[in-house]
Amino acid sequence: MKKMLSLLLVSVMALSLLAGCGGAPQQPSQPDTPPASSSSQDETNTPETPAGPIKVAALASAYEEAYPGMWKEVCDAFTAETGIEVELIVDKALEDVIGPSMQGGDFPDVIHLATGRDKKLTEQFIKDKNIAEITDVLSMTVPGESAKVSDKIVPGFTDTSITNPYGDGKTYLAPMFYSPCGLFYNAGLFAEKGWTVPTTWDEMWALGDKAAAEGIALFTYPTTGYFDTFFPTLLYSAGGPDFFNKAMNYAEGVWDTPEAKECFDVMTKLAGYTAKVTVAQANDQDFTQNQQLILDNKALFIPNGTWLVPEMAEAPRADGFQWGMCALPGGGSGTSASYCWMEQAWIPAQAPNLDAAKQFVAFLYSDKAAGIFAKGGAAQPITGITDSMEGDNKIFYSIYDNGASAVMGGFAAYASVPGLGSVREVFFDPFNNLVNGSLTADQWVENIKAASDQMRANLLSE
Repeated sequence: MKKMLSLLLVSVMALSLLAGCGGAPQQPSQPDTPPASSSSQDETNTPETPAGPIKVAALASAYEEAYPGMWKEVCDAFTAETGIEVELIVDKALEDVIGPSMQGGDFPDVIHLATGRDKKLTEQFIKDKNIAEITDVLSMTVPGESAKVSDKIVPGFTDTSITNPYGDGKTYLAPMFYSPCGLFYNAGLFAEKGWTVPTTWDEMWALGDKAAAEGIALFTYPTTGYFDTFFPTLLYSAGGPDFFNKAMNYAEGVWDTPEAKECFDVMTKLAGYTAKVTVAQANDQDFTQNQQLILDNKALFIPNGTWLVPEMAEAPRADGFQWGMCALPGGGSGTSASYCWMEQAWIPAQAPNLDAAKQFVAFLYSDKAAGIFAKGGAAQPITGITDSMEGDNKIFYSIYDNGASAVMGGFAAYASVPGLGSVREVFFDPFNNLVNGSLTADQWVENIKAASDQMRANLLSE
């Protein structure tokens, strides 16, 4: 699924100012400030006369593949509950489908599309302050239930820099499917060799030497895009929450601290333990070949999320293979940590049916919707959602019950600046060059410092 979170990102770099694009059609002019909520409904938010139809656009990810028609079933259930008809768009290349129509002023009412994708459509809407505020949705009653949305969502999931990107205490993106992220490995191989999962980086390097003696690399990664969860988690593990928040906001001097040095030392050493074929395969076409290295016992660890298991379900594997997942080893803070990947649903500021769109977002947290999404393996941050899990998912989602700190949020949004690369281009992509030896760690850090100065000066929360 993470690939489907990245794979589609080629042609609608048509949306202007999307990172890495040039000569693309321009977005309609955007407001200078985040739009205020226009809902005037009471807490039940049930209009006397159903509005609509509303248009919902959702990414056809691995969850939709696992349970075809998942989104249609949710939309049908919403219509049955509220009387509001839904026109649904579901596509793997969602940006390509809705981008041109939005250029012409035709906006969906609700969009399910996460941040962290190459085409950066969601990030562009955030940067342009073109997403409707949905703080009031939290106090709405879930259609068909007596509970409010805020009662259903696990605490903390609406208090992140992802859902509240402007630092103004208001929510703009609704937390949707979430997945613990960590280092995936073959637990069967570890049992066979008598190896233990490292809990410190020193133990990790010692294991790397043992594996190398048997012709096995310690590390690989699908693409550098996967460092959007690995690197922030490493920062959190090294310095704890305060340092993490400073780093996520490009605080002045943050990259000159001992905590930052620890992180870059780990990344540099990890580059030396990375399977040599990784860089050549670290692209949107060949990334599964890097994932296959774990199944073939050619590499020990790969950063990923729980979507990796269904994504590689049909792939060949070594005898005795068994999925395992662990948190990143504890760093200077002594904290082992696991990033919590979270998708988002949001409402464009130009949505023609704002109140009905908010009802739909509220319905996404209903027991009916959660049950349908679960058929595709999608877990929402709803209280008690893990109670019915079993098998691999029970193991993966219990990582936070086993002592790992949950890391949520990411690098703060900043206004587009000519010549300034995206977070991925500045922080993650250079790791390829670190592995192949064309870039030194010092050069990488200096580039990050220079970019961070511009990012900090152009924060959208300022």
